[in-house]
Amino acid sequence: MTKKILVALLLQLTTLLFAFAQTTAATPTMADTFRQDGKIYVVIAVAGVILIGIVIFLIMLERKIKRLEENSQA
Repeated sequence: MTKKILVALLLQLTTLLFAFAQTTAATPTMADTFRQDGKIYVVIAVAGVILIGIVIFLIMLERKIKRLEENSQA
């Protein structure tokens, strides 16, 4: 029983440390630089294209899997 309490306290302390580690960064300078140079739109466009590609890939994969399942059941 004490091991469970010790592990729970240890996990809570590590999450607390991670929370403090995230708050130490003052400002995201890279995002400010991209925004000032106008390159933030390029970053957003590339991320959008990648996400759209992943969604299209998953839709095509789902159709292929559905077709294979229908063929194997028939």
